[in-house]
Amino acid sequence: MPEPRIIYVGKKPSFSYIKAVLVAMKDGDRLIRLQARGQAIGRAVDVAEICRRRHGIIASMLPESVRIVNIETDSVELQDDDGRTKTVSSICIDLLGEGDMTEEE
Repeated sequence: MPEPRIIYVGKKPSFSYIKAVLVAMKDGDRLIRLQARGQAIGRAVDVAEICRRRHGIIASMLPESVRIVNIETDSVELQDDDGRTKTVSSICIDLLGEGDMTEEE
């Protein structure tokens, strides 16, 4: 399996990441990895589901089939500004686009 193109999900609105998935797939990268930590995990899950269901104007231009092929969860330890260590959850969601892409109108 080829290396996935990684999209880091953070604080931007979900449609920004859906558009990033669309651009990556138009560029020929059909395997995409969404990575998020902490509070952005929910947004990464939303982006994956919107892409999978091809819901909305932007997502409707994705390939005919977008599947979630792998999900990994983990925890990482980070130090804050005060030097304290805190544990933050992380997620990686792999999406695979199959089929033809819809052209823009």
